[in-house]
Amino acid sequence: MEENKNWWKCSNCGYLLQEAEPPETCPSCKQKCAFIDTTCYTPECGGPGNIDPKIAQNK
Repeated sequence: MEENKNWWKCSNCGYLLQEAEPPETCPSCKQKCAFIDTTCYTPECGGPGNIDPKIAQNK
């Protein structure tokens, strides 16, 4: 069975990555940051596997 991967956004630099769980440190800014789940969960933005643009654009 394929592992579900969510989209995660670094709260420090805004880097987006798709993983099952967010990393300890951001691959981009190399800081320990809080990661925000930006995965789309509604049909309006394409459903799971896509980024929710409303969440992803906010910093």
